[in-house]
This record gives sequence, structure tokens and C-alpha cells, in this order.
Amino acid sequence: MKNKVNPCIGCTVQQCSFHDEADQYCTLDKILVGTHEESPTVNQCTDCKSFRAK
Repeated sequence: MKNKVNPCIGCTVQQCSFHDEADQYCTLDKILVGTHEESPTVNQCTDCKSFRAK
């Protein structure tokens, strides 16, 4: 069964099990965004903490 996409969360991470390849959206209702830096200054410092590998 295909999960319903969340049009509020765009996603291009094809390695994530919540990624819908056909529509380029996440299938979760919400995600958690965090950081791996003490003081983030650019978007590369943030991470999707809801990521789950396929």
C-alpha cells in the first residue's frame, strides 16, 4: 500500500523510506528538524531527524 504524501513537506532524499519518489514529498504527517552543529549558520548544518534508511 502506498503511503499518502504530505504536500507541506517536500523531499528529495531518495534513500529515506518516507520519501515518495513519484511526487517528491515526504509521507510523514510531521518531521523533526535538528542540527549537528553547536551554532548553525547555514542550511547544511540542519538535518531531518525523522530520516529512516530504506
